[in-house]
Amino acid sequence: MFVPLAGAVALAVLLGVAAYVVVNKSPGCAGEKIQLSVVAAPDIQPAIQKIATRFGKSGRAVDGRCVAVTVKAADPADVANAMAGTGPTSGKLDPDLWIPDSSLWLSGVKNAPEPTGNAASTPVVLAASKTGAGKLQSAFSPSWTGLMSAANAANPDGLARKVRVLALDPTQNASGLGALLAGAAVLKQGGGSEETLVGVLRQLSESTVSTPDSLFATLTKAAARIPVGVTSEQAVWSYNTTTTPSNPAVALYPAEGTVSLDYPIIVTAKDAATRKAAQALATEVTSPNGRKTVQDYGFRAPDGKGGSLLKPDNGVSAKKPAAIPLPDAATVTRLSQAWHQIKLGTRLLALIDISGTMALPADKTGVTRMRAIADLTVEGLKLFPDKAEIGIWAFSDNLRGEGVDWKPVVQIGPLAQQINGVTRRDVINQALQRAEAIPTGNTGLNDTLWAAYQKMTKEYEPDKVNTILLFTDGVGNDDPNGGISNTEILSKLKDAYDPKRPVSLLIISFNTQKDEDQAQMTSIAKATGGAAYFPQTILEIRNIFLKGIARRLQ
Repeated sequence: MFVPLAGAVALAVLLGVAAYVVVNKSPGCAGEKIQLSVVAAPDIQPAIQKIATRFGKSGRAVDGRCVAVTVKAADPADVANAMAGTGPTSGKLDPDLWIPDSSLWLSGVKNAPEPTGNAASTPVVLAASKTGAGKLQSAFSPSWTGLMSAANAANPDGLARKVRVLALDPTQNASGLGALLAGAAVLKQGGGSEETLVGVLRQLSESTVSTPDSLFATLTKAAARIPVGVTSEQAVWSYNTTTTPSNPAVALYPAEGTVSLDYPIIVTAKDAATRKAAQALATEVTSPNGRKTVQDYGFRAPDGKGGSLLKPDNGVSAKKPAAIPLPDAATVTRLSQAWHQIKLGTRLLALIDISGTMALPADKTGVTRMRAIADLTVEGLKLFPDKAEIGIWAFSDNLRGEGVDWKPVVQIGPLAQQINGVTRRDVINQALQRAEAIPTGNTGLNDTLWAAYQKMTKEYEPDKVNTILLFTDGVGNDDPNGGISNTEILSKLKDAYDPKRPVSLLIISFNTQKDEDQAQMTSIAKATGGAAYFPQTILEIRNIFLKGIARRLQ
């Protein structure tokens, strides 16, 4: 299936250069012309069109017949969708010869034809404005390691304070996908954790730009944080040479090396004569003249050799960067699926324990469990985008009359939504800062869990990850009124859980040390496809938020 790579939310549009028809008018061929339809990635389409013009004027005939070549520009994601038969497209796309910008698009196309060659190459690079690049020297060394650090949502007080990372949507842009693959490879090689990768994906998913044009427009704007983008070397060259900007872009080559877009030539024609014509044009593209033509448009030859136009005056360098090889199709698909899952919306109900034991010290720092949970929840909220739908309940016992152990504090809704003149995010933060444990309060945990689970199941939203996040301490259920027993809550949750409409429970149970208590919490969470975590110190809690987000990748 191609859905994760081409994207169920395909935004690609057929970039509109009117089809250019090249007709072989050589007197040496006669009869009905062979109609050859070529679709190329928009960046290389002008070069391919020029080669096709030369092909038509050369007098080249195929089996004694003239060839009429139609060259169109179309986004590779759109063509891949059409070839895979999945996802929307912008029109009928059935080329005889396809030149996408990267072999990455073939990963999701079942039984994709083997490339007959490569038209060009261009490395994926970091990019900044000339002004921005000068400022970066003291804060940022061009590298995937630095980029991942600046883009890690779990470290907002680090390099992210100085550098703003801009990403191209990897479901629509091969440079965007290539950057994620390169960054993930470098991170893995350096022993980085999955949580770090999730933090990067989380951050980048909220800072994507739709097109390279939008990326360059953003790079050149003055900002408190220096914007750094990811794009192709050729895109930097094209921006500088076709728009003559006052603040040109500069390609920054990652120290660890990089992946390259490889522009495979894919013959898809079924008719024998048309296939011969496609092969003949492919031969022209890969000829010395063809190589020279693509280099004239800022590309490199397939072996990475740059032409004379790749020079500092154009914001780039002809020196061949070290290569990071493209991963196998399974790795590409896995990372693409991860991006898709991270992009899903969030609907979350947080349950905050305010019973008496929450007033006890959290650890040797002396901070109470209540204050530790509240402060770290405020920090955890920073990982969620403004569109995330989040609400809070507090629970102890008899909060709304006998037997009703919970009370809504902030109703579920988008974090950016205004409530009495302030955002829901601010309302939640203020509520958490005011939260206090009830000295004599007990823990009506099971009744609260069941009420919350019924609510979230009834209000399930299929385009979001629906989650209950429970913050409590080591006591478990402690309800003098009786209520739902430990055995009953486990049975109810197992019966209610629907894997087709999953509402998962994530538990952060602070200072839970007894084996039987941990076993109960773990069983409850697993009954809903969730997980339970048992931190013993404040520092352990910080990564749990990312672990929770990472679960959607499994």
